[in-house]
Amino acid sequence: MKELFDLFFTFMKIGAVSFGGGYAMLPILTREFCDKRGWVTDTELNDYFAIGQVTPGIIAANVATFIGNKRKGIIGGIAGTIGLVTVPVIIITLIAALLTNFADIEVVKHAFAGIRVCVCVLILSAILRLWKKSVPDIPALIICVLLFGLSAFGEYIPVIGEFISPVWLVLIAAFAGIIIQSIRTSKKNGGDGK
Repeated sequence: MKELFDLFFTFMKIGAVSFGGGYAMLPILTREFCDKRGWVTDTELNDYFAIGQVTPGIIAANVATFIGNKRKGIIGGIAGTIGLVTVPVIIITLIAALLTNFADIEVVKHAFAGIRVCVCVLILSAILRLWKKSVPDIPALIICVLLFGLSAFGEYIPVIGEFISPVWLVLIAAFAGIIIQSIRTSKKNGGDGK
């Protein structure tokens, strides 16, 4: 029971201070769960983010569910998820009730502008951290560049002509990873005389 409360309150603390969504939370989650507590490894956390990106729901809530489930099963997943969303739901409810009264105040506009800059920095930090773990070699770099090109410029490519769904990008990346690993395995087995 103590570990369930620990899961709940740890995720509640993270939910209370995390702005900008899942990727902006990655540095905080890494520090808390990989470095400080050792509940998951960097690789596991990156995998949870990848799976959280392609499954329904909010990335951060999905990651909370995965970490909680790893620690204490289904009830741990529920505790982690509820902990993560508790404070944001309260804050969003208050902001929604009050925003129309304060949205046009100059100080509030400047505060939101500053928060947007901070969120960009947090997301960039998460990208750099993911880059180090996810792009270890030339084939991964090629996949990354191609998928970025399709994502950013797909609508300008005459053959495609429209925005490409992230689902397709994930499926293309998974297929490319399987092919590359199959080629590596067959070369390794062929080189061993098997």
